[in-house]
Amino acid sequence: MSVRRGTRAWTGTAAALLAACMAFATAGCGGGDGDGDEAGTETPRPSADATGHQDHRPSERPAETPDRTPGDESSEVIGEAEGPDGIVLSIRSATRDDGGFVTVSGAVANNGDRTFNASRWRSSETDVKSRSSISGASLVDQRGKKRYLILRDTDGECLCTTGLANLRPGESRPVFAQFPSPPADVTRVDFQLPTMPSISIEIAG
Repeated sequence: MSVRRGTRAWTGTAAALLAACMAFATAGCGGGDGDGDEAGTETPRPSADATGHQDHRPSERPAETPDRTPGDESSEVIGEAEGPDGIVLSIRSATRDDGGFVTVSGAVANNGDRTFNASRWRSSETDVKSRSSISGASLVDQRGKKRYLILRDTDGECLCTTGLANLRPGESRPVFAQFPSPPADVTRVDFQLPTMPSISIEIAG
């Protein structure tokens, strides 16, 4: 009689323990609203491609920086002229420097359909060696009735763009020239170049 009661008691205790274990296992596998470690969820892992390499790329690309800052004066055109055969001369700056000269900078573009050589832009002075250049350019002060020619170095080379040859259709190249500085009260002059219309520009500085 005592043996039978002991067996029943042991059977009831084992059943209770089994039910408790199943309840605990069910709670551990279920999803939750908390963090992954506390709720039993797995931490997401990087995806892998067909080769087995994990994908570590960011979800969003950073914003690209624009090539040119808005208001960048280096791209502004203060004067422009179109000559024969689709040649366009654009002037972007004319700056007075402390050394007593003015530097004019810009670009020449070939919008025509054949190669351009700047031999006709060369100065007619015999001591100028540059054959393909803008050595024939000048600044004209209409009010003071004075013309300023491009400065030269001791070897007879102009202080300007040289080697301006074989400019192909659709191509553009930067150009510059340095002149003696007009008086400080002269702020507007005409930039003149053979075969090209005159360009009225303002001197800064």
